[in-house]
Amino acid sequence: MSLRYVLVTPVKDEAAFIRETLMSVKRQTHLPLRWVIVDDGSCDDTPRILREHADDVPWLTVVSTGAKKRKLGSAEVLAFQRGLEHIDPALQYDVVVKLDGDVRLPETYFERVLERMAAAPDWGIVSGVYCEEKDGQWLPVPMPGYHAAGASKVVRRQCFQDIDGFIARKGWDTVDEIRAGLHGWRTGHFEDIQFYHLKPEGQAMGRLSTHRFHGEIYYQTGGGLLFLLLKVAHRMMAGQPRILGGMAMLWGYAVSVLSNKDRLVNREEAQYYRSMLNRRLAAPVIKLITSLNT
Repeated sequence: MSLRYVLVTPVKDEAAFIRETLMSVKRQTHLPLRWVIVDDGSCDDTPRILREHADDVPWLTVVSTGAKKRKLGSAEVLAFQRGLEHIDPALQYDVVVKLDGDVRLPETYFERVLERMAAAPDWGIVSGVYCEEKDGQWLPVPMPGYHAAGASKVVRRQCFQDIDGFIARKGWDTVDEIRAGLHGWRTGHFEDIQFYHLKPEGQAMGRLSTHRFHGEIYYQTGGGLLFLLLKVAHRMMAGQPRILGGMAMLWGYAVSVLSNKDRLVNREEAQYYRSMLNRRLAAPVIKLITSLNT
């Protein structure tokens, strides 16, 4: 039996992409019970486009926050929470999905993802792999094995309740996975199920600001220094822009340390997060040692 799901989509000035998201959801082979799109103060044609589509889809509701200014890092979670309020808690659904308004999904996306979740009841938070366009090619964006893409967070309802939902702070899409793991839920993504992220990450705030933002998040979610240095080195070699991307990330982490910013996780959660990162770091080392001994 297929899992039943609801969608909540926070949007802000997505007129260039929202049509593709709307059409790709409407074409799904497994449709949602409800879809709430929350317009968070758009200044472009987004509201008009949403109204046009809402008239034709009985399970689609469009609401507005009336916001004029948004705080990056928390605005989308606050808008998501607003949308969730418009879904009747008595509705019999199994999964809640936070879906961005700048994605294109294959027609079988939710059918395949939910089949995997139904087959393994310990899956708490999942997604497919998102692809972004680079030099005319759509390429998958690498993610840690435990991570689900923030643009398509597919969360089992019981897991969502166990972790008390998403925290309205920078780093929410790491904190949710840490807390889910501590409650015994498995988190991650399916490599063979892909979707398309139409607006490259960092476009909203700029690439350097995004790297600095990631450094702040890494500190606030309890990351350790060794893994940070590896991430910084990787961004210096492969990030955009090179060198400066890694330096910006290190700067974001350093400023957070020096200003003694509050952590988003407690000591137990931070230890769990570091253990996940250490396992990820250990895997290629073990593989290398094994290959040398054979």
